Order: sequence, then structure tokens, then C-alpha cells
Amino acid sequence: MDYNTQMRWRTLKKKHPTPLPTPKARIHYAPFWPRALGFTTDIFMIGLPISLLMMFLFGYDQMHTASGLDVIVHSDKARLAPPNPMASISQMFLFLITYVWLWHLSGQTPGKKLAQIRVVDARTLENAPYWKLILRFIGYFISFITLIGFFIGVFRRDKRTLHDLLSGTAVIRVL
Repeated sequence: MDYNTQMRWRTLKKKHPTPLPTPKARIHYAPFWPRALGFTTDIFMIGLPISLLMMFLFGYDQMHTASGLDVIVHSDKARLAPPNPMASISQMFLFLITYVWLWHLSGQTPGKKLAQIRVVDARTLENAPYWKLILRFIGYFISFITLIGFFIGVFRRDKRTLHDLLSGTAVIRVL
């Protein structure tokens, strides 16, 4: 090997190839209306079977008792027909299990699948862990009580609502 070839090899060996800058993928956060469509659809597709199951387990009369909201606001219906605490707890537990399991499985409930959106971990954009999803489910109630919690996303660039901010999740479009 001659001297020039040896020198070129050394210079090539010393230079590390510089990686080309990869363009950062643009995240398409889900806006308010697809999220509202998904939520409304889920009320029927998940809520109806759970309500029918509660009616089967606790009787038809249970469907005519006061709701949790009636109890919170101390309405007359809450005093006249109080809900069965076991039925209410069972119903909330079934909702929790169903929503969290579906979110963890694919990031989508039937309504979110219809709206072509998905719940993900806000940092990794992968399926969120169970503890974050449980926190998100609890955050739904805080968003519902304040009402403004659902509409915070309208004013944010990342479209995250109160329950998303509390749990560290985000809802993105499935492209």
C-alpha cells in the first residue's frame, strides 16, 4: 500500500459519518368535534350494554332511581328514590374496566375508532400505561363537574383537555 492510500484510509477512518437530520414527524392532535363524536358514541355503545346488565343484576326498578348527579346536587329525586350504592359502584367499576382496557389495548373505544382518533401517552405517543388511563378516567369526572375541563382543548395547540393534562395523555388522529 502506498503512502497516499494509507493516508486516505486514516482520514476516512477518523471521520464518522454524520447522520442526516431526520424530519420530525408532525403530530395530528384530535380537535374537539371528533372527540365529542367519539364520546357520544361511546355513551351508547358502552353505556347501553352496561345499563342493561345493571338492570338484569339489580332489577328494573333500579333504572328509575336517582342518578349520581341527582345525589350530588341534592335534588328531590335523590331523596325520594335514592340509588342502590352497590349498583352505582358496580356500574362505575364496569365503565372503568371497559374504558381503561380498550384504551390500553388499542388506544380506541368504539366511538374513538369511528372518529378515527386514539388515546396515547403524551410523551411517547405509544399506548399509555394502565395507571395513566385510570387517572384519565377519574379526570373525566373532574372535567364533567367543571365543564370547562372538556373545552380547555379548544384553546390549546395540542388540543389536550383537563383529563388529558391530569393524566399525561393525548388524543391524536389516526391517519
